[in-house]
Amino acid sequence: MPFAQLALGPPGSGKSTYCNGMHQFLSAIGRKCSVVNLDPANDALPYPCPLDIRALVKLEDVMRVEELGPNGAVMWAMEELEANWSWFEERLVGLDGELPFGFLMDEEE
Repeated sequence: MPFAQLALGPPGSGKSTYCNGMHQFLSAIGRKCSVVNLDPANDALPYPCPLDIRALVKLEDVMRVEELGPNGAVMWAMEELEANWSWFEERLVGLDGELPFGFLMDEEE
């Protein structure tokens, strides 16, 4: 049965480090693991990321096009994800073959 962990916290709190460590650990013990990135600003992930919100919306694009600051752009990006929830669900379900043991989500607030 799949399970999930959701890593939340302010910038620099260690969410990506934690997700990277868990991905390495689960891989080392032979368990499958997928990391999902819900941070539209994080373009330097230290682990494989088969589902990345940046495929839907990138923070720098939102800031430029919508003329928003970083906080407003994150809010806009989350609303875009909500408006395209089926996009997320389809891709999440598509990870099913990779999720029997571990599923980590990395989200920047």
